Amino acid sequence: MIIYPAIDMRRGAVVRLREGDPARETVFSDDPILTARSWMEQGATWIHMVNLDGAIDSESGGLGALESAAKLDVKVQYTGGLRDMAAIGRALDCGASRIVIGTLAAREPAAVSEAVERFGAESICVALDAKDGKVVTHGWTESTAVTPLELGATLYGRGARHALYTDISRDGALSGVNVDDTVALARGTGLQVIASGGVSDVGDIKKLAATGRVAGAVIGMALYQKRFTLAAALAAARSA
Repeated sequence: MIIYPAIDMRRGAVVRLREGDPARETVFSDDPILTARSWMEQGATWIHMVNLDGAIDSESGGLGALESAAKLDVKVQYTGGLRDMAAIGRALDCGASRIVIGTLAAREPAAVSEAVERFGAESICVALDAKDGKVVTHGWTESTAVTPLELGATLYGRGARHALYTDISRDGALSGVNVDDTVALARGTGLQVIASGGVSDVGDIKKLAATGRVAGAVIGMALYQKRFTLAAALAAARSA
């Protein structure tokens, strides 16, 4: 199971938002690349980089940081504002090892087929962000009528093989990861599901790893608040 320390960027700073709400922001650093170097030095092989300005507004703002991070000895999973093929191509050209698309995938599932065909299944991850059991889009500001399981099954049929599942009610809240829904999504769709939202302690990582069905976990607030070290998370992921 891969551990992805998160670097969420807004106006050039490293931040965390509570439940994706821009009004509930905590700033942890003014240097995303220094943060990426720190995670790499602590053992990260991947980082999860989010352009929050792009997720909320447009693509702009994150590609420079992505390009700099991709030059380090670490793989970058990148997301935020990637709402057409041109934006996906730019992010991959800037060095992303994998990009995550949410709004585009939910709005135009056929675009996932095109992205997989053009860029390869290993380069594409679909976001299944859920609030009250339904998928949300546009930086978690707009609701849909479809469940993560329904959309996940559709996108698997379109060629997607990787998915990021976020329980928004837990994101940034340190309330514990939603293990049951994460595993149910993996079992019900065939997708390699990465868990996100709510990781609060090493026990959450152990629970996810023990299922044998979860491909990875994104960790943000717990690491930034030093609830545990990245080394401890990596060890827990290997323990199952």
